[in-house]
Formats: sequence, C-alpha cells, structure tokens
Amino acid sequence: MAIIAPSLLSANFLNLQADCDMLNKSEADWYHLDVMDGRFVPNISFGPMIIEFIRKATTKVCDVHLMIEEPEKYAEAFKKAGADILTVHYEACTHLHRNIQQIKSLGMQAGVALNPHTPVNLLEDILADIDLVCIMSVNPGFGGQSFIPHTLTKIRQLRKMIDDRGLNVKIEIDGGVTLGNAAEILAAGAHVLVAGNTVFKSENQIDTIAKLKAL
Repeated sequence: MAIIAPSLLSANFLNLQADCDMLNKSEADWYHLDVMDGRFVPNISFGPMIIEFIRKATTKVCDVHLMIEEPEKYAEAFKKAGADILTVHYEACTHLHRNIQQIKSLGMQAGVALNPHTPVNLLEDILADIDLVCIMSVNPGFGGQSFIPHTLTKIRQLRKMIDDRGLNVKIEIDGGVTLGNAAEILAAGAHVLVAGNTVFKSENQIDTIAKLKAL
C-alpha cells in the first residue's frame, strides 16, 4: 500500500494548526517538509523552527527534504527539531557517503534526492546505505508544477536496482503527483507519493488523501 506524504509547502501558513489537525485525522502517513535555502533552489521556505512547531502538532512521521547547500551544517538542528527522515540532494553533497553517515549517526533515516536531470545509476555505490530515494518529478523550488513523464522510466530503473540487490529502500516521488497519474507512478514501482497542491487545494482534503491511499 502506498505511503501518502502531503507536502506542507502547499499548506496555509496563516492557519498551520488546522492543516496539521486535518492531516492527523486523515489517512496520510507522513508529513513531507520541504526546506529551501534560496541557493540550491530559487526559493526560500522554512527551517528547523517551523518543523519544531509542526513536530509538536503530530505523531506522524516527519519526512524532511533538504533542498539546501551544505546540509551537513544543519543536520543536527533538524534532528533536534524532530525530523524522522532527513533527505539530502545528490547534487548538493560533495561527500555524500559522509552526509549519509552523519544522518544515520544522529538517529534518523537517510534519504537521497535526485533532480530531474540526474540519472538513478549514480546511486549505485550508495544505495545499500540509504533508506529512501526521492526522485524529483519537477524541477525543485516551487509547488504546482507539472509531472515530468520521463520520471516513470527512472522509477522503473531504480526499482530494478533495488530489487536486484534485495534492498529495502523506498522510492519517493515528489512533484506533480495527482489523482490522475498516481496509479501509474505506483505501478512503475514507487512506494511514497508526495502531494502538495493535489491535497491542499482540493475541496475535500481528507477525501483526496483517502483516494490516493486507496490506489
């Protein structure tokens, strides 16, 4: 069954408590929290302080996606804020193995995210050391973009790499996930669906999450 991880980047930050309450009541499995620094991506979102408040509002998994440069400088702060999963970008890490070791040593699950132009085979030497791969299905930085179709090929390639080696690594898809394409994404081999606008801009958010969960 798919793991549904609504992205709070699309939530109402003037009424974040209400959106957290909605997610807690829903069938959502994870909170997906996008951290942007204005350097790695052309946008700035939020940091550890907001995540700390969100952590107090839920017992669900806090899946923190760092779209930032030099993530090693902030890993400890995100652990203290309450991150359960910390995902760093392949493209932002000169010493990726060291980054992964740091995240694991702090007691979090470790993920690696790939931009749309980054091939999945570049993870071959790190795949056994991580818990999750986040494939960006849009260019990172802004919500509401359209799904890049080539992502389906990347999912199939990555799922084969994982299955051939008998690994327990989740594939997460972030960007442009809708009720119209989610089934195809899961059929390609994904485990986790990140959905921002699809959930938060819908008329019945709890029902939309339930429909995603039922796929």
